[in-house]
Amino acid sequence: MKNKKLIKQIGRHTRIRLRIKGNGERPRLVLNRGLKNIFAQLVDDTKNKTVFSLSTLDKEIKSKFPAAGNIKAAEFFGEIFARRAVEKGIKKIVFDRAGYLYHGRVKAFADSLRKAGLEF
Repeated sequence: MKNKKLIKQIGRHTRIRLRIKGNGERPRLVLNRGLKNIFAQLVDDTKNKTVFSLSTLDKEIKSKFPAAGNIKAAEFFGEIFARRAVEKGIKKIVFDRAGYLYHGRVKAFADSLRKAGLEF
């Protein structure tokens, strides 16, 4: 039998995905949060392609935060992610927090994205 929390999380994300769609103009930013790291990617749902992805396992972030499962690392990761997305020409996104509550690391990540210039 699978973990009940995991089954509920998958159900929440499935319901959210039915309503949130990204396109080439406004890709969907998908957030995946683990205990030690955060993963984010921009997805174009019309073409079913990942436009850009980054995680806290990147050399620039890992050198500053070896264990990146905290709020300070999430803020720094948001700044780096936004800067690299703007360099690729992406300024507007649709934020998909994947069923995670909007507090803690998720909120810090989203706030730093807004400060760095992404609109959602």
